[in-house]
Amino acid sequence: MFCAGEPQLYSLDQLMRASAELLGKGTIGKTYKAVLDIRLIASVKRLDAGKLGGTSREVFERHLESVGALRHPNLVPLRAFFQAKDERLLVYDYQPNGSVFSLVHGKSTRARPLHWTSCLKIAEDVAQGLSYIHQAWKLVHGNLKSSNVLLGSNFEACLTDYCLSVLATPTPTSEADPDSTAYKAPETRTNSSNDHDHYRQRRQPTPKSDVYAFGVLLVELLTGKPPSQHLVLAPDDTMEWVRSLREDDCDDGHDKMAMLLEVAIACSSTSPEQRPTMWQVLKMLQEIKEEMISSMEEVESELRRTHMLAS
Repeated sequence: MFCAGEPQLYSLDQLMRASAELLGKGTIGKTYKAVLDIRLIASVKRLDAGKLGGTSREVFERHLESVGALRHPNLVPLRAFFQAKDERLLVYDYQPNGSVFSLVHGKSTRARPLHWTSCLKIAEDVAQGLSYIHQAWKLVHGNLKSSNVLLGSNFEACLTDYCLSVLATPTPTSEADPDSTAYKAPETRTNSSNDHDHYRQRRQPTPKSDVYAFGVLLVELLTGKPPSQHLVLAPDDTMEWVRSLREDDCDDGHDKMAMLLEVAIACSSTSPEQRPTMWQVLKMLQEIKEEMISSMEEVESELRRTHMLAS
């Protein structure tokens, strides 16, 4: 099934004959880089049937048609999906520049976290994508983490694996990867594998749990530390901890970094009601960006004025 009027560039047979390279194993399946004989490269997610909780064909197809209709510059588009009795595949555009996880943690020689301007750019891109999912489609990402944020052809941050968590059966957090668990909002964590259906339903991801995961991701960007290593501190102590991990000597950079951290702290509130909406988060980030641009213009203006006086 091709999504949203996509042209049928290849057949299922061509897809199955493609050379496949394992890219990674996620929460509900494995992802492969598939090179088709028509010189097209795709990313194919093979879903683990055991993690889908017996989702019916009709429910799966209806949900994937909705997900496949999402189109935004900060979402990796779902191009097609396939389902048979024991096989379910999702086909996305292949992103050659890797993930934000690799960008932040992949180089062991990295002496310090990303520059705060890079953190702001990635955060704004992610917030754009999440805000679109929440506002335009009333859906939920449900599995936001740095490995699910890929870098596009222009190094824009693009979300993947979005809106699939509602199809999966929750697993006890005690068995999960500690970093993946750290992204989960307190109200969505499942502590027992014997949860009743209504209990499971209550613990499904929400827009506010996406906001929580975004806050964790932002701290990860600012510190360069995986979520399982984030310290639980009071806001003032958190600010000192993050500053101790960064080597930015510029006072202005510290100010903007502090503003970004304040956004992260607001998003990571244990109470869903106290967290901002993703649209509010996006506005906060855009205000920081506007202030950054204004500061740069002031510095440039002052340099020009000084140069003219010296002349």
